[in-house]
Amino acid sequence: MKRIGILFHPKVQTSENFACQIEDYFKKKGVQCWLHSSWDESGAQKQLDKTDLMISVGGDGTILRVARIVYPRELPIVGVNFGKLGFMAELEAGDALEKLSVIIDGGGWMDERSMLQAQLDSSKRIYHALNDVVVGRGQRMRLINVDVSIDGEMFTTYRADAVIVATPTGSTGYSLAANGPIIHPESKDIILKAVCPHLNMDKALVLAAGAKIKLKVRAIHDAIISMDGQVEEELKSGDEVNVSISPHVTRFVRLRPRSMFYTTLVEKLKGKSL
Repeated sequence: MKRIGILFHPKVQTSENFACQIEDYFKKKGVQCWLHSSWDESGAQKQLDKTDLMISVGGDGTILRVARIVYPRELPIVGVNFGKLGFMAELEAGDALEKLSVIIDGGGWMDERSMLQAQLDSSKRIYHALNDVVVGRGQRMRLINVDVSIDGEMFTTYRADAVIVATPTGSTGYSLAANGPIIHPESKDIILKAVCPHLNMDKALVLAAGAKIKLKVRAIHDAIISMDGQVEEELKSGDEVNVSISPHVTRFVRLRPRSMFYTTLVEKLKGKSL
């Protein structure tokens, strides 16, 4: 790999400092590097040409931003964890430079994660998410009604705070907080989970990868659609959102064995009640 991009969390000083260390380290080895804040997505996207690898220095939120920045190029990402949990990160700061050298020399294997595609009928805008697409209430503490159709058939109407559509990667995020299932990240299934439903089914559904999900909002107050908890757009009553598996994936470089997911899961959730 001849050119790498390093994106850091601008609000975490240790993240930026370590990103500079990585840049320094590899420039001395003759590797071209560029450094940028993960919060300036458009600025980072302008530097992607001829980049071979993206290094994310921060938590899972930073990785989600990096995944959005590289879309649809599918550039491989390796995460250095400076967050609290770091489900998606591969490296810790202590030995990151040594292990990054292995990766840049061609070591490791490619972990491909499915993404979701969400299209708003009203604006025709299309979004992509690595973790989840959420349709929920706005600022007012009132439930919204969401009509849910699966593969063209009406399923149910949730009266709830929100309805989550999550990928297997997102199964350890908001969906897990809402008591959803944990799915192996190499799976292509889709999770459908209501948040605090009133007089309705509170169990999650695990849908096949080819499922087409339509969410129609019915509310007299504000509602929103959120992608990965970072990109939001207001919804009006009657707005429809079509969600399906994206034709694109997010690619991570891994050094640990494929079975590492189970070990990591136990380590990250140790002491937490599920």
